[in-house]
Amino acid sequence: MAGADAHSRYYSEDVQAMAPGSVELVIVPDADHVDLYDRKELTPFDKLDEFFAKNLAA
Repeated sequence: MAGADAHSRYYSEDVQAMAPGSVELVIVPDADHVDLYDRKELTPFDKLDEFFAKNLAA
């Protein structure tokens, strides 16, 4: 997950490029890196729920 306006977004894009098909990159519109900590309304909790349900299921 990366903010569309984050200076560090390219790190996430690099990881996705190294692991195509196994990494889903979620770009959050109108957000920078800090917004994803401070502005909870921007966080795509549905994507997080989906990820954890899929990968942490017993």
